[in-house]
Amino acid sequence: MSVRDTEVVVVGAGQAGVAMSEHLGNLGVPHLVLERHRIAERWRSERWDSLVANGPAWHDRFPGLHFDTVGPDEFAGKEQVADYFAAYAEKIGAPIECGVEVTSVRRREGRAGFTVETSTGTIRATYVVAATGPFQRPVVPPIVPEVDGVTQIHSSAYRNPGQLPDGAVLVVGAGSSGVQIADELRRAGREVYLSVGPHDRPPRSYRGRDFCWWLGVLGMWDAETPPQGAEHVTIAVSGARGGHTVDFRALAESGIHLVGMTSSYDDGVLSFADDLGANIAEGDAKYLALLDAADEYVGKNGLDLPTEPDARLLGPDPDSVRDPLRSLDLASAGVTSIVWATGFRPDYGWLQVDAFDETGRPRHRRGVSTEPGVYFLGLPWLSRRGSSFIWGVWHDAKFVADHLSTQRSYLQYEAPADAAGSHPTPIDRTPEKDSA
Repeated sequence: MSVRDTEVVVVGAGQAGVAMSEHLGNLGVPHLVLERHRIAERWRSERWDSLVANGPAWHDRFPGLHFDTVGPDEFAGKEQVADYFAAYAEKIGAPIECGVEVTSVRRREGRAGFTVETSTGTIRATYVVAATGPFQRPVVPPIVPEVDGVTQIHSSAYRNPGQLPDGAVLVVGAGSSGVQIADELRRAGREVYLSVGPHDRPPRSYRGRDFCWWLGVLGMWDAETPPQGAEHVTIAVSGARGGHTVDFRALAESGIHLVGMTSSYDDGVLSFADDLGANIAEGDAKYLALLDAADEYVGKNGLDLPTEPDARLLGPDPDSVRDPLRSLDLASAGVTSIVWATGFRPDYGWLQVDAFDETGRPRHRRGVSTEPGVYFLGLPWLSRRGSSFIWGVWHDAKFVADHLSTQRSYLQYEAPADAAGSHPTPIDRTPEKDSA
């Protein structure tokens, strides 16, 4: 196979890889973006059919391009989002090579840079940016074994209600994915159980402004670390059907059976933790706290925004909270499917460098790895809370590209002539050529 040279290899052509390519291009840094499938493939093939972005189109985009098929206050569908990134890559002339899988990255012996092995050959690069994001390996808790009569899939494999066998469905996970899938299944006439864990529940909009706007003006997108104990808490917010605030009481009223966190399984019976009421109450407290902060901001700044007193009316707890279901016999309840909306974990098995802690998590600061020359991009809380959103990735990529460019300038430095008029030998950054 061929051997090529470039300064930067960016692995992944999703939103992180495309953003990184734009900033590297603006800085004049030679690079390649390698993508094993198509641009933004995960938006196309690893999400359910009716998925829409969680932020409105005016917010969830890069600065250099508007959505041309979606109104600014609307929520783009998954295909529209994927098409947007493909159009953006074309607009900036990103050097993306699709159908190229990176199999390994290793530091070169005795020379600067890395050897990148791919399905189409070897690339030698001075820098590597891991832009594959966090959604690599679906997490399915080892609770329910494979049992006859029960189909188990992760939310990344769910497409629509018709995909599942007839019968009731248990959805595990109360973040955006779990809530929207459970609601869709119930609207399709299914009997649905929803396992609710700890979550953050912001209003979809308040006083005429989307929650993305409120988090912006209140400075909450800039939080650099999650609250203590909330590192893995999901956000229950929805852009489905034009966008609405997630209301677990309304979901219960629609016929969805709410249960606590799924804890164990024994001989056909699932057990749930006695935490449903506490989880919903904690979500309510976060919801009301954001309303309080918004009202205070309006008052301090003299904004003419309509009041919305009904937003504070939570209503009584549903029966499922007052008298929680602690166990469920799957066969007796007619449950034939379990959808695990339980998140993902990264998979960096291909990145064989000293850049990870004992748990396999990347060691970095704002995407700058502890391994010189390696960068991470597209991870939640990479630099701040906004890192999980499309616009946040774009700004993270700018910081990473600027850091990389600065390091590159050091390697290009040549010292002035010495007293004898000779120049020291500059750092050799040119990869050696193969004899073959």
